[in-house]
Amino acid sequence: MSTSSKRVVVVEGVRIPFCLSSTTYDDLLAVDLARMSLKGLITKTGLDPSMVDYLLYGNVVMEPRTSNIAREAAMHAGIPKDVPAHTVTMACVSSNAAISQGAEKILAGTADVVIAGGCETFSDAPIRYSRPLRKRLMGASKAMKKGPAGLLKLAKGLKLKDFSPEAPQIANYTTGEVMGHSSDRLAAKFGISRVAQDEYALRSHENARRAHAEGYYKDELVPVDATENGIRVSTPDQLAKLKPAFIKPHGTHTAANSSFLTDGAASVLLMSEAKALELGFKPKAVIRDFLFSAVDPFEELLLGPTYAISKILRKNNLQLLEIDVVEMHEAFAGQVLSNFAALGSDAFAKANLSRDAKVGDIDVSKVNPLGGSLSLGHPFGATGARLVTTASNRLNRDNKQFALVAACADGGIGHATLLENYAS
Repeated sequence: MSTSSKRVVVVEGVRIPFCLSSTTYDDLLAVDLARMSLKGLITKTGLDPSMVDYLLYGNVVMEPRTSNIAREAAMHAGIPKDVPAHTVTMACVSSNAAISQGAEKILAGTADVVIAGGCETFSDAPIRYSRPLRKRLMGASKAMKKGPAGLLKLAKGLKLKDFSPEAPQIANYTTGEVMGHSSDRLAAKFGISRVAQDEYALRSHENARRAHAEGYYKDELVPVDATENGIRVSTPDQLAKLKPAFIKPHGTHTAANSSFLTDGAASVLLMSEAKALELGFKPKAVIRDFLFSAVDPFEELLLGPTYAISKILRKNNLQLLEIDVVEMHEAFAGQVLSNFAALGSDAFAKANLSRDAKVGDIDVSKVNPLGGSLSLGHPFGATGARLVTTASNRLNRDNKQFALVAACADGGIGHATLLENYAS
């Protein structure tokens, strides 16, 4: 959090186009996507890479060969080898955590120039063998020395199903539930209808289509040979025909009102205010504050944003109506609308937020008017950096004062960042 004596500023942010997995970036590793984003940020800002003090990058589904993907991507992007870097993993708020940790380094005085962001690919997600087969393979070299008898003994006890590969699952380890199942139950708890979810999803796609058509994202996208390809403008009737994806046959979450598997990367340049001005940069926003919350993953897995928003507003003596710009992660339409309902509920506030009355009613017109994760896509490790970039640009373009970035994450984690227009 910025103090009166030292402020952390957002100088610039970029992303490569977010694309459906197994399409545009099908042959690339996550480290390649990160490199493209980092090089795009350096090129756009004209920053001398030797000025970077530290780099942090978020990633969730990790490739073993690049376990510290921040370090590998930094070196391949031309950042000097003496610049340290580390990788952050915090589910869907990994790049939010990277940005927050970068801000903390600046506030602590251990860095003045930090690059933070994240990347993800599902086109080349690591696939493992089953545990029984892995154990046999680990002992294969020793068994081979004993000839055919050793190999036969090694294979003893294996079942046909043990030879099936294990692809990464988007499920919570503790609860065993996939996020869509949990979000579907959450929406039912708050009475969020299928119609309302489909309407919100349509809004996200239409907003994203219009934003691209009107050039709002031209300044954020790294000029690479790719186009964001997840935007689908449909009709209510078409969406109504889709079957439930998680809770069958009566669930309300479908493929259309849920975010899709996405490949992408995004990067943000942070500096101390003094360093930014010294280097001749005009900051876009001040990071006023940030925090993380944690909730019960069995009952409120994706409700973390409500708790984080409540805390950050109270901490900064602000009301929800004073926030001009809201960028919220859209994992599912039902998740977003459930958080809106919780924020606008007196009963929920009294029972769960230690408040006498509701946090406030969301003005939906302020939320993701350029589209969100439902339409632009959601590369797990990169979404937070996209949200901060877009929020900072909206503050500047629309001449607004405060922006709120909020996101949920697996494990019952919630995040909120408060930004203020640097020109305010």
